[in-house]
Amino acid sequence: MSRFIMFGTYSVEAIDDISSDRTEMAIGVIKKLGGKVVAMYALLGEPDLIIIIDMPSPEAAMKASVELSKATGIGFSTSQAVSVEGFDILFS
Repeated sequence: MSRFIMFGTYSVEAIDDISSDRTEMAIGVIKKLGGKVVAMYALLGEPDLIIIIDMPSPEAAMKASVELSKATGIGFSTSQAVSVEGFDILFS
């Protein structure tokens, strides 16, 4: 599994639909694609939301990003994350 960070920006419509049901639906989409939600945070400022996920592949993360954008109206930008320890090993 690889770790990804999803940065979300709410549309006006997405703000109107904020609910725990939508949060559970998002978690379900990620699980359906073979992933796991590590953490979710609402933020003050840009972006509005981050979701930290473990996914089996970049393609699965991309699919989750697009599916969640379509289902929620939240625009997601998704980046693969590498631990600092793993990053350091690359350059040791």
